[in-house]
Amino acid sequence: MTYIIAQPCVDVKDKACVEECPVDCIYEGERALYIHPDECVDCGACEPVCPVEAIYYEDDVPEEWAEYYKANVDFFDEIGSPGGAAKFGNMGIDHPIIAVLPPQNQD
Repeated sequence: MTYIIAQPCVDVKDKACVEECPVDCIYEGERALYIHPDECVDCGACEPVCPVEAIYYEDDVPEEWAEYYKANVDFFDEIGSPGGAAKFGNMGIDHPIIAVLPPQNQD
């Protein structure tokens, strides 16, 4: 099991979750953040610090954002398990589900 970052993070990327993560498993895409499903230790430290409430335990993702489970898992298909996000910074890519979204309103 793992945590998932859903739609409210798109175009926000506050990164409070990145600072809280004890295992450095939250990677930065061009428009959103992604939690590596194999590196996440399910500690939950990221969830309460997210200012836009975009982080959910995989079994608790609202139905409207169910596809974000696939986006978080598939994002790592090509890069595998690098063993820590800090050394990568912004990866410059996003999962297609996120890449095709119109710009998100940041009220």
